[in-house]
Amino acid sequence: MPKPPKKSSSLRDGDPCIVIGGTHAGKSGTVRDIKTSKTGHATITVVQVSGVRFKTLARNVEVSHGKPSARAKS
Repeated sequence: MPKPPKKSSSLRDGDPCIVIGGTHAGKSGTVRDIKTSKTGHATITVVQVSGVRFKTLARNVEVSHGKPSARAKS
């Protein structure tokens, strides 16, 4: 029997975050649209201050304390 997907308890919709791994490493923004894929991996959409959106795996994201930086790599 397959294991149920793990929930990422540290990420919540609306949290400011910094991407620490993967293609978008160094970017920051706000967490939106948390989903779990068929394979059980949590994916999120990150919205940057400029309005640009990108999707990444939740394991590559760390919650930051404070507002997303406008200086972050875009």
